[in-house]
Amino acid sequence: MRTTSSTATVRLYYLDENDAVAQTLFYGPLAEAMLLASQQPEEVQAGLWFATENDVVAFLDLHDG
Repeated sequence: MRTTSSTATVRLYYLDENDAVAQTLFYGPLAEAMLLASQQPEEVQAGLWFATENDVVAFLDLHDG
């Protein structure tokens, strides 16, 4: 993700592979979004994504990386 500052504004959303509609869970600082995402069950974490003004990345790519 090009924007990596913990204060960067991100959209945290959940995308279920069986449903093409993304559900926004949070909009705000990356640090808060990471905390919220890490509190979700593993099966939900697999479908979590962050979007910034210039990039999209899976939660697990940031969390594991």
